[in-house]
Amino acid sequence: QVQLVESGGGLVQPGGSLRLSCAASGSIFCINTMAWYRQAPGKQRELVATITPGGSTNYADSVKGRFTISRDNARNTVYLQMNSLKPEDTAVHYCYARLTTDWNSPFRDSWGQGTQVTVSS
Repeated sequence: QVQLVESGGGLVQPGGSLRLSCAASGSIFCINTMAWYRQAPGKQRELVATITPGGSTNYADSVKGRFTISRDNARNTVYLQMNSLKPEDTAVHYCYARLTTDWNSPFRDSWGQGTQVTVSS
């Protein structure tokens, strides 16, 4: 069994910062891409940022220059540092990992349960 557990969400004022963490645990052999997605009420889930095992990153245009994704491969953990937060960043944020549980199994998608980020004065 593999679990992705997010933490760090909450309520913050516009212009504030939050840092999300997501730790993958269980029977993990290898993790490829890790990412953060988010879903606002009434909207589809959207990609926020991705990071490869080597540290290459990609961001949605809406968060470039404000958010930073990073990872600790030794701890199977991915982070999202969110600065200059705006009300439109309000959403449930989900952790994602493309992983395999042993050398002979295909990679598969794994998701966390989500953590709420609310930006409001």
